[in-house]
Amino acid sequence: MSSNPRPSWFYVLVGGLSWPVLRLVYRLRASGADNLPPAGGYVLAANHWSNFDPWPLGVPLFPGRYLRFMAKAELFWFPLSVIIRAGGGFRVNRGMRDQEAIDTAIRLCEEGNVVVMFPEGTRRRKGLRKKYEATWHTGAARIALEAGVPLVPAAVAGTQRLSRLAQLKVAYGPPIDLTDLAGQEPHDAAPAATDRLRAAITALEQSLGGGPETS
Repeated sequence: MSSNPRPSWFYVLVGGLSWPVLRLVYRLRASGADNLPPAGGYVLAANHWSNFDPWPLGVPLFPGRYLRFMAKAELFWFPLSVIIRAGGGFRVNRGMRDQEAIDTAIRLCEEGNVVVMFPEGTRRRKGLRKKYEATWHTGAARIALEAGVPLVPAAVAGTQRLSRLAQLKVAYGPPIDLTDLAGQEPHDAAPAATDRLRAAITALEQSLGGGPETS
């Protein structure tokens, strides 16, 4: 098996059509792609503005890497479910610990896929900063630790303003250093790994000129 799985024909079609739209209409600017592992699976964890966040995250890596992502169970109705699966999505039940979705993500990483995760757990409210920021979910870190793959931070900006044709920006950071956590169980190591991930994503957001309060 190739270390970098080939995407579905639908993923290639959407990627090919999306590339000029993001590059020309939304003036997509991506930085830090050289930080990404060139081969093998990893978890790509980013901030979360919109359901469209995987779009600018994936286009700079197209066609070399196939991004897989969790999609909420409510979206899996025919024929939308067929489109989501063809586009790299797999089902997750939100509001509970969905072990099946976690196991699927681990398997995909082990098979060499890039699995996109949003540790914030939910999209931010447009234009508003939440009074109390939710505790970040540890799932992304746990999946990376259990699969034995890199945990890579990223940040995206502009997807909350697509209707206004805002410029899209993406920044990829180097993998989080987890070597000192290697001897711990993934469940025990995940909180510390998530703290490091949050700091890295926040720094990448700031490098894009934004942050949680961006409107």
